[in-house]
Amino acid sequence: MGQWHGPGGILVEAIILDDRPLLRVSHQVNGRSYLRGYCTTVAELGEHGVDLADLVEKTPLDHL
Repeated sequence: MGQWHGPGGILVEAIILDDRPLLRVSHQVNGRSYLRGYCTTVAELGEHGVDLADLVEKTPLDHL
């Protein structure tokens, strides 16, 4: 599944929860991750303070 990182430690992950595709929004602070919530659509990300223009996708090749 995909991962997108935003400024200030925002992390958006595409996940499957209870057989439903969701976006999990979390905030990483001082090495700890805090759940902000789940979204069923991309439009809902704004309710969690996420600006799509700020997100950068992380892929396995980014670690090379």
